[in-house]
Order: sequence, then C-alpha cells, then structure tokens
Amino acid sequence: MSYPNYGPSSYGPPQSHPNGTTILVLGILGLVVCSFIAPFAWSMGNKALREIDESGYYFDNRGSVQAGRICGIIGTVLLIITAGFMVLGLGFGLLSGLSTTTSGY
Repeated sequence: MSYPNYGPSSYGPPQSHPNGTTILVLGILGLVVCSFIAPFAWSMGNKALREIDESGYYFDNRGSVQAGRICGIIGTVLLIITAGFMVLGLGFGLLSGLSTTTSGY
C-alpha cells in the first residue's frame, strides 16, 4: 500500500541548513574584512531563509543564517556609503584639479 506524500515532516532530529555556516562566515567577513562579499551573504541568506520557511523542517541553525544575512545587509550598506564617498571625493578632486590648472597660478 502506498501512502500519500504530504511533504516534509517536522518530526525527527533537528537539521542544519547546509549553507548556514557559509552565510554566517561570509556575513562576518563582509562586515569586518572585505565588504565586497557582503551582498553575497545577504543574497544567500535570503535564499536560505526562504528554503527554511518553505521546507517545514526545524533547522537548528536558523539564527546563524539570520545573523549572516543581517551582517550582509549592514556590510552592503557600508559598501554603498563608502562607494558614494569615494565618488564624491573623486569628483571634488577632479574639480579642484581642473580649477587650479585653468586659473594660471
């Protein structure tokens, strides 16, 4: 006799999401060391949380996935702010360089 498949069961031992540790490490490194990898932590964290919510299983590392995602969000915002300041600084530097070369002094 075949039983109908009602999807995953929430019973049994808790599982860990396979990318949970990777997301946390990328989020922390994106926040502290290299902010260019922070958007990857944010994106992977969103995907992993969606998978966790849709699976129906209890994942014991949901908190670390959320922490990595939040670190990725903060790192991405800091990256955007830093890039904005660099563009402004470059623009002001070019403008001041142009104004000193055309003034004849």
